[in-house]
Amino acid sequence: MTSRRAGRRQERPDLGDHRPRGRTPASGSAGVAQNGVVSETASDTLAAPAECEVDVQSIAAGGDGVARVDNRVVFIPRAAPGDRARILATSVRGGRFARGVLIDLLRPSPERVTPPCVHYVRDQCGGCQLQHVRYESQLEAKGAIVRDALVRIAHRATGTVAVEASPEQWRYRRKLTLALRRGSGHGRDWIAGLRRIDAPDSVFPLADCLITDEGVVEVWRAIMRAAAFLPDALSLRGSVRVTALGYAFHLEGGTRWNLGHELQAAVPGLAELWWTPEHGTRRRVGLPDKATDGGARAGASFTQINATVGAALHADVVDRAMAHAPRTLIDAYAGTGATAVALAQRGVAVLAIEVDRAASAECAGAMPKGSRAVAARVEDALPRALPVDVVILNPPRTGASMSVIAALRDASPSPRAIVYVSCDPATLARDVGRLAGWRIAALRSFDMFPQTAHVETVCELVPEGGA
Repeated sequence: MTSRRAGRRQERPDLGDHRPRGRTPASGSAGVAQNGVVSETASDTLAAPAECEVDVQSIAAGGDGVARVDNRVVFIPRAAPGDRARILATSVRGGRFARGVLIDLLRPSPERVTPPCVHYVRDQCGGCQLQHVRYESQLEAKGAIVRDALVRIAHRATGTVAVEASPEQWRYRRKLTLALRRGSGHGRDWIAGLRRIDAPDSVFPLADCLITDEGVVEVWRAIMRAAAFLPDALSLRGSVRVTALGYAFHLEGGTRWNLGHELQAAVPGLAELWWTPEHGTRRRVGLPDKATDGGARAGASFTQINATVGAALHADVVDRAMAHAPRTLIDAYAGTGATAVALAQRGVAVLAIEVDRAASAECAGAMPKGSRAVAARVEDALPRALPVDVVILNPPRTGASMSVIAALRDASPSPRAIVYVSCDPATLARDVGRLAGWRIAALRSFDMFPQTAHVETVCELVPEGGA
């Protein structure tokens, strides 16, 4: 997306939360370590880039195809299981892990399809990793990634992991985060775009994003038509989200911004405008709107990206928690409280813990009598709140901290169950492996993000010897 009016100089913005932030050796092939940890047992390296033919075996956690060359694991973006390909092995991770660039498909896999997005091929967009793979095979690959992580990191025997399909494989995203920078053409108009695969310093202008809601894309186009109202900064990042009352725009970067009112007035449907200045805290700006001062206060932070799959995952978590007939429950990393409120309305005394104050306040306002929400770090609040009957963990991609895991492991009496909602198989497996004395009672994954390598998993844990 490009602006129609001149703006100010921008360089090297980071990208949004659903965009890959670099790949680490991960599940998907034998001998590949997890969570960024590589076990070195060989010291040999490639002296120079080497061209070779490979058979692609599987998909790794970052979405790359996995092949082997001389006992080295090679990660190849845009490769599909079953491909026979000529590649250029361009780098080495220690002595055992190499990067590869696809040069030619000698025998395309039957799992391949033609990507419909022009950016995926022409611009090597890093936002999606699996558009070239048949959807059913995407689900199989994600299930294998979850199983492989639990076996290799947690050392837990796990059967085939089924992944619930998304009814919408396109136009499902209700949030889009883009980098904003100057173009190189006449007038140096603003561009809003995404990073190229494996090129974090290179941003291409986005015309459309086929996995994103068309309304969100149209709001971004309107923002770019009004880009002269953006603040002066070296780098900016912006996110447009669907909210209950329209759309929210959250802008990050810059130190001064006096034209927020003008930007909001120029963008139809923009109900909320938020700004996080450089070295500052998030704040509400723009036109005052009494209708957005209440229930949508957390619009800068929380949006269910895929509403249909999110509803299915939510129902699964609630059902798993209620199966243990809890009287008391902790919902850790509770967000705006959709799960906490649903359980409290069923008569459970719920403590919802969330560090984001706006989200916690929204949760508190919806809680029935007998339950409460606290704005605090889970590391601080959870140990003091134990024991309870059931604990729900829904941590960020980095997983739960060691202090949280230790508090759960050492609680007396133990919770009847821990329902762990994960967006990263490697950190899920790490945390499950740390929970000595607990076993996996049930496991179910959800394809919240079709065409990408990301997968959500609900893991129900019970004490050893429990039901």
